[in-house]
Amino acid sequence: MIDCVGAVVKDGAGRLLLIKRGHEPGKGLWSIPGGRVEPGEPDEAALVREVREETGLVVTAGRLFGGVRRPAGDGAVLDIRDYAAEVTGGTLAPGDDADDAMWASAADLARLPVTEGLLEILRSWGAL
Repeated sequence: MIDCVGAVVKDGAGRLLLIKRGHEPGKGLWSIPGGRVEPGEPDEAALVREVREETGLVVTAGRLFGGVRRPAGDGAVLDIRDYAAEVTGGTLAPGDDADDAMWASAADLARLPVTEGLLEILRSWGAL
């Protein structure tokens, strides 16, 4: 089991922060920013670090929305905990393993290729 976090970040217009994944799993698909939790690292610190690395934005971690488990490819399983987060600084720019980053409107979400189950899960948690 590989511990991971994801950030559900919305702007003042209600758009969702997305990154285009630059690596597997899900290379080329859009998803929320996030990644692996380092050994001994609290989820909140991992969330702040991953969002900054992937988007250039500084965030504060909020409440836990929920968790999902996804196959990692080589038999490993990603245990992903998704948290609300709020932008406190920075400038949006893709970085680290993100090929692109954007604020996605509801219309964007309807047409973009996103990671499997992302929108359904976020809707079930009331995050969208």
